[in-house]
Amino acid sequence: MDEPMRELRAGMRVGLLGGSFDPAHAGHVHIAREALKRFGLDRVVLLASPGNPLKENPPAPLEVRLAQARALADHPAILISGIEARLGTRLTADTLTRLVALHPGVRFVWLMGADNLAQLHRWGRWRTILRTMPVGVLARPGHGLVAGRAPAARIFRGARLPVREARLLPLQAPPAWCYVPVPMVRLSSSEIRAARNGG
Repeated sequence: MDEPMRELRAGMRVGLLGGSFDPAHAGHVHIAREALKRFGLDRVVLLASPGNPLKENPPAPLEVRLAQARALADHPAILISGIEARLGTRLTADTLTRLVALHPGVRFVWLMGADNLAQLHRWGRWRTILRTMPVGVLARPGHGLVAGRAPAARIFRGARLPVREARLLPLQAPPAWCYVPVPMVRLSSSEIRAARNGG
């Protein structure tokens, strides 16, 4: 078992934020902190993926990305995990299914930005994600229309929780999702990589 995941206990409310984190930056930590508050979570786990099949260029080595993320997180409730590599899963749906099986009684919430919600219908077995655990969508204020128009949002509109009930999301039986506007830090890993590489 991945070391950070050993902390998880039945009854805990745990957000899962996936990504390549190449590199992790203050925006990721900001989102994790906001998720802790908005959804009433006990922990947020940043799940660093071995590689994103939707991206052309492979990321930096996993251990390098994990070390960078740990150095940046600096919060006792934000954990950094590379468990996806150990599980050998490639699709988010498969990773989440395995984590639920490995941690009975943990109340998981999958966390994503509104940009990911807009393209969720392109992910492999995306409906399984919504049927495996509640989903918390965090976005800049004013992006509510994007969330509402997304194909996944339309298909699962009956499962949407009002923002005033966001802290109840971890207690909902899936499918359930909630969109919350949060002040955003304007940073992106791709921009950081480009600046680092001089381009």
